Amino acid sequence: MKRKLDAEEQILEEGMEQFQPVNAAKRQILEGIIDKANEKRSISLRLKSNDVELLKRRAEAEGLPWQTLLSSIVHKFLSDQLVDRRSILKSMEILRDSDFMLPE
Repeated sequence: MKRKLDAEEQILEEGMEQFQPVNAAKRQILEGIIDKANEKRSISLRLKSNDVELLKRRAEAEGLPWQTLLSSIVHKFLSDQLVDRRSILKSMEILRDSDFMLPE
């Protein structure tokens, strides 16, 4: 059974025939760009004391250093991967109450 591709996937599929590996010089340039993008930078940040304490408690419960947890939260927010649990639960409630059948 073949899966139907969306428009973006179809463009990628058609372009695969034209794929050519990157030469060593270009690869080194691209890796340098990636390294620069992943470089860490120290910043100063003022947060409410209570928020820092809550962050430290949550980090401890997760088994992470609090700075790592904070960095992860910022990254997820900026890459649209941060999920608000309440919004998901509210959406599920709306779907359940609508004609759409969602398993209980």
